[in-house]
Amino acid sequence: MCLLGFSSGLPFLLVAGTAAFWLKENGIVLADITMIASAGMTYAFKFLWAPLLDHSRLPFFGRLGQRRGWLLFAQLGVLIGLMGMAVLTPHQLPLFVVATLLVAFMGATQDIAIDAYRIEIAPASAQGALVATYSLGYRIGLLMAGAVAVILADHIAWTLVYVFMAALMVVPIITTLVMREPDVRHPTPHSWRGAMQEGVIDPFADFFRRYSWKLALLLLLFILLFKVPEQAIVGGVMSPFYRDMGFSKTEIGAVTKIYGVWIGIAGAFVGGAAVARWGAWRTLGVAIVLESCSNLLYTLLLTRHGELSILTLAISGQNFAEGLLGPPTVAFLSLLVNRRHTATQYALLSSLVNLPGKVLGFFAGGIVTALGYGSYFLITVLSILPAMLLFGLLWPRFRREQPDANS
Repeated sequence: MCLLGFSSGLPFLLVAGTAAFWLKENGIVLADITMIASAGMTYAFKFLWAPLLDHSRLPFFGRLGQRRGWLLFAQLGVLIGLMGMAVLTPHQLPLFVVATLLVAFMGATQDIAIDAYRIEIAPASAQGALVATYSLGYRIGLLMAGAVAVILADHIAWTLVYVFMAALMVVPIITTLVMREPDVRHPTPHSWRGAMQEGVIDPFADFFRRYSWKLALLLLLFILLFKVPEQAIVGGVMSPFYRDMGFSKTEIGAVTKIYGVWIGIAGAFVGGAAVARWGAWRTLGVAIVLESCSNLLYTLLLTRHGELSILTLAISGQNFAEGLLGPPTVAFLSLLVNRRHTATQYALLSSLVNLPGKVLGFFAGGIVTALGYGSYFLITVLSILPAMLLFGLLWPRFRREQPDANS
């Protein structure tokens, strides 16, 4: 799971924050940068093709099994897409955007396969440990795609940086080839109508059957809203922000991508321990508030340009809170999933978590241009108020949720 986490984390920043650096250095305006770097929004729509991973096998790749076959296909797609970005460069912007979208699409596809693999490979009592270990690998992937890539770009061409990142995908590809397939049988429909029923209709109908319409709608609305503050600052707006605040790429890489990653890992393990002690729901409520408020720390930089101590403070608070939010989020969403439709339901729920924040991030450049960075960060914090209202409404249903005694 650690190596699969690395595979998930590596492409994520290479189509978002890291790509934004490359685009800015080629004279692309901020509004266009944030739109291009929002290729990561593809992750928010992965539920659309998740049923394929639950109920079909790819030719040739299917020999490895359903989960491993799709995973290998996606990992090879990420590798090819990164090589395409390296060869095309932003000088051929339309084709570069196509390659970026390919990386994002294949990265989202491998996330579907990995999430389903994690849920199916072990019982619920082991999911906490798997999530924490996955988070460690994911953060290391972010470290390579963020800090290492940005620092290398100060010394070598961006093309070589992306070739190196593509080469790193060989490690998780080898992992996929040697790991075992989960011992879970998925029904294979024998007709188009059966495929639609089993792959598309049943996963959605099952969710509403188990939770009733009223509770299911409240849950879906809460899931849509509670990570807006985090997702709104993951996209392309932050890289130009750091540069506009007077920091070099090496300083940004060292503080935000190296130091920050380890602070995020610490937060993830604290979050995992909190889930084991107090359960996913209570931990989730605390983490949501801390993560959203941490965005205000970035406003300190608006009057303290170029001060590494202030940047370190902001990154410490925000990354720790972001890491803290990860385990209760995954644990809560995993509790809602029916294993008969693992990939489809988890992909839908995790996509909904990221979608509104990605949309806000898509328009971040325009908002910053019109209102300034300070107003944008304030908007991201205030966006958490509807989610906390829903948290209060859902409290009677989930407050008795307890951690597994064996976890």
